[in-house]
Amino acid sequence: MPFIEIVGWFGSLILVISLLQTRVLRLRMINLVGSLILLAYNAAIMVWPMVGLNTVLALINIYFLYKMLSTRHDAKAYSVIEVGSRDAYFEHVLSVHGDDIAETNPDFRHDAAADRLSFLVVHGDETVGVVVAADAGGGTAQVLLDWVTPRYRDLTPGEFVYRTSEVFTSRGFTRVLSPTNVQKPYYDQVGFTKDGDRWALDLAAPAQN
Repeated sequence: MPFIEIVGWFGSLILVISLLQTRVLRLRMINLVGSLILLAYNAAIMVWPMVGLNTVLALINIYFLYKMLSTRHDAKAYSVIEVGSRDAYFEHVLSVHGDDIAETNPDFRHDAAADRLSFLVVHGDETVGVVVAADAGGGTAQVLLDWVTPRYRDLTPGEFVYRTSEVFTSRGFTRVLSPTNVQKPYYDQVGFTKDGDRWALDLAAPAQN
């Protein structure tokens, strides 16, 4: 088989792999690579309609990648909504995504009767994350659940709960501890430091008026 045909088949395989991704950032990145390979392949064999198609696909991927990466740490792109432990929609989210939550946060157990802080992280009209914390004593908030939907897992939207630290300091907390046994933690990216088998974030005291 000629080398140029191998390139074409390889580009097509990359496109197929991209469509199997559940994470939107990863999908766009792999799809961009496949589009660029097929752009070069079709240019080499002078199939100009396919050159045009793959050029458009590459530009679309670049646009969405820029949009996602430029807003991934922008508080305007996400909303943090505090809810009660018995909130019907909150319990619905935990139920619908129960299997994935159990896989990524294996130590979490929902207890609607417990006194806990519960937050939903929302992007537009889509719920993309859940954070649940409890009072561990001594001014420490222990995070019990820090979960993000697979589509947004590469974008770490849970960070906005910790960046809005007033939700903790207003209740007298001076420190936040991450859950144990979390798969692929991102806490070092949002100000936490390693503390044994978990991560800790020291909170600034609330400003005095």
